[in-house]
Formats: sequence, structure tokens, C-alpha cells
Amino acid sequence: MAANANRPALIALTALAPISWGSTYAVTTEFLPADRPLFTAVLRALPAGLLLLASARVLPRGAWWWKAATLGALNIGAFFPLLFLSAYRLPGGMAAVVGSVGPLFVAGLAALLLGDRPALRTLLTGIAAALGVSLVVLKAAGALDPVGVLAALAATASMSTGTVLTKRWGRPDGAGPLALTAWQLTAGGLLIAPVALFVEGAPPALDGRALGGYLYLALANTAVAYWLWFRGIGRLSAMQVTFLGPLSPLTAAVIGWAALGQALTPVQVAGMALAFGATVFGQLKPRGVNATSSPRDVSPGGPRGRRGRRGRVPQLREAVGGAGRPEGA
Repeated sequence: MAANANRPALIALTALAPISWGSTYAVTTEFLPADRPLFTAVLRALPAGLLLLASARVLPRGAWWWKAATLGALNIGAFFPLLFLSAYRLPGGMAAVVGSVGPLFVAGLAALLLGDRPALRTLLTGIAAALGVSLVVLKAAGALDPVGVLAALAATASMSTGTVLTKRWGRPDGAGPLALTAWQLTAGGLLIAPVALFVEGAPPALDGRALGGYLYLALANTAVAYWLWFRGIGRLSAMQVTFLGPLSPLTAAVIGWAALGQALTPVQVAGMALAFGATVFGQLKPRGVNATSSPRDVSPGGPRGRRGRRGRVPQLREAVGGAGRPEGA
């Protein structure tokens, strides 16, 4: 009962991550140097990862060296550059529209990797979320850049794969969400750094405004936000976490209206209501699920902890559609 009572608070805390990410566009355009997406990705990931690593003081062991590297590549190392590339090459909010199909990606990947069959309500809710986001951010534009579209799809696929694998692998003994977040941010930042140096050259000169922007991105927007995100992945279902994703473009739209003077049309307001409604509906448990059931324990030992290394965990069947126990950038 206690776990069930704490669930709304857990969802609210996890939701702070995509809400924070919704401020990234405004911070990037108003505070940071132009046309340095890879350098920005490095400063978002690597300082935050090293800070959390120093705080956690836990290093991966055994198979978790390659698992942490894989998750870091998917959730950070590949996701950040692809996301920035799509944002630079696509008009309006098309990158956000493509990204909003994340719940559908997760449903397909969970079926492939976890053997979970998505419920019809999951698919319909995912479509509604994508439609709502498209009404908010999509504007009339000419022909779409195929490279930008592919980058946006690849970014969404990368983060969705990382989300499902994070749920599947859980956490090793002695490592909490803070350590898991630190490993991924550090691995992702180290992966991006040489690419940024090769493609963009030496770092640009930074003034106080840019330093403040990067400090915000590294601490609140990345270190804290990703810790909340991976913490939520460990305790909620993959679909529940993924359905919080539309809060990011919705937050960006609100910030644009409130802080940057960008008008919101009635169609955009309707789209916001539809996307937010899909987000809320994605957190509800379907009928027939025991209200007192609690999320699957993915703390020490990961999903194999209670059944031994070869036993299949029945709760994995519940990872899709918010069907109870749990599920991961």
C-alpha cells in the first residue's frame, strides 16, 4: 500500500526530467554559442557525469562495464548529437514531432526484447500523444530534410532502446540510480568528446552568459534531470516513463509563449490539451490490475535478483502498457 501511495509522487518527480529538458531549446538559443551542438552535448554530459561519479564513488564491475558503456552510448552518446542534428536541420518543431513517437518505439522494442505484447490502449494513447505534440509544434514548412528526419528517428530509437535495456538490466549490487546515471553520462560524454573535437575544432570562447547556460544544462538539465529519469525507469513501467516524454515539447511551447513572446494559437492549445491528456492517461493502470501491486524491484541484482540468473521474471510481461510493475535515453 505504501508503494502504491507514493506512486503519484514518483511520477511527479520523474516528470520533472522532461519538463527540464523542455527548457533546453530556449537556453541554447538565448545563452549559448551558435552552431556548436557537439560541444554543447559534451558540456551537458561529461561534467555532470564526473560530478555524479565523484558523489556516488562506485565504479562498474564485471559485465557492467560494457552494459554501462552501451547504455551511455544509447541514452547520451548517440542521442545528444542526433537530437541536435535533427533540431538544426528540420523546420519548426518537426524534431519534437518525430520524438513524440517514442512510446510507440518503446512498445515495439519491449515486444522484441522483453517478449511483451503492447495493448491496444497503449498504441492508441501513443498515437494521441504524437498527434497532440504535432498540433503544438508543427508549422507550415517546405520539403523536409531527409538527413534531419533520419537523425530524429535515430535519436528516438536510440533513447527508446536505452530505456528498455535500462529496465531489462536493472542495476548491479551496490549501485543506486545515482551511480547508474553517473556511468551513463560519463561514458556518453567521453564518446562525444573526440567527435566534437574532430568535427567542430577547439572549444569557442565563452562569456559569462554562456557559462551560466552551460552550468544550468550540466547541473539541473542533465545531472539532476537524468538522475530523476533513470530513478523513475527503475520503479515505473517503460511505457509510463516514456509517456512523460511529451511534457518536454509542451514545456518548450509554454516557455516560448511566456518568456520569448511566441503566440499560441487555439489549435496549439488544443494540441497541448490532447498531448497532456495522453500523458496522464499513460500513467493509469488498466482495469484488472491489482491496485496494491508495486513496481518490480530492479535494485541490487537487477531483474534476475530474486529468481537466480536463469529464471525468467514474470513481471517483465507487465512492462508495456503501464500494466502494473515496471519497465527506459
